[in-house]
Amino acid sequence: MWLKICGVTREEDARLAASLGVDAIGLVFWPHSRRSVDVDRACRIAGALPAGVATVGVFVDEAVEKVRLVASQVGLHFVQLHGAETPQVCRQMARPVIKAFGVGPRFDESVVDAYPEAIVLLDADAPESKGGTGMPADWEVAARVARRRPVILSGGLSPENVAEAIARVAPHGVDVSSGVEASPGIKDAERVRRFVAAVRQAGGQA
Repeated sequence: MWLKICGVTREEDARLAASLGVDAIGLVFWPHSRRSVDVDRACRIAGALPAGVATVGVFVDEAVEKVRLVASQVGLHFVQLHGAETPQVCRQMARPVIKAFGVGPRFDESVVDAYPEAIVLLDADAPESKGGTGMPADWEVAARVARRRPVILSGGLSPENVAEAIARVAPHGVDVSSGVEASPGIKDAERVRRFVAAVRQAGGQA
């Protein structure tokens, strides 16, 4: 079970996540997010990680050239596109792409078929905030998408509900942000530990 801790803003939170065996951390470059980091801070956080823990940069409808520049400066392993980016935009990125979709009851799961090269992430349907709301994705719809292709499930996950989410959706991976926080961008160490333990128990190694 692939596991990402997103919205990391501090080196100590990155080190904690790495020590627990997570696969990736997320660095948010959307300036309207309360978890946004600049390139300098992102470089410091990335530098605190051991080899084997991937860095994912989160962008929202950003110019391709800007995304490619930041990815190069920070040494990102993946770029996560959380806006209305087209398949053509995804193909222009110099890094593997995670394409996020807001999933509500009326989501057309066939939309993901237009992005065959991207890794699909399913988040809550919250177009104004672009993630980190604590709201869940629609798990019934997400489960249908997960039967079409491997997905990363995000949106409203927490130590209390991630086992149920894994059982109901059967995702390839999970992604958490606000569900393990003391405040926006500040991770709660105990909640991070509990989340990782719950994922391991429900879906194998984190």
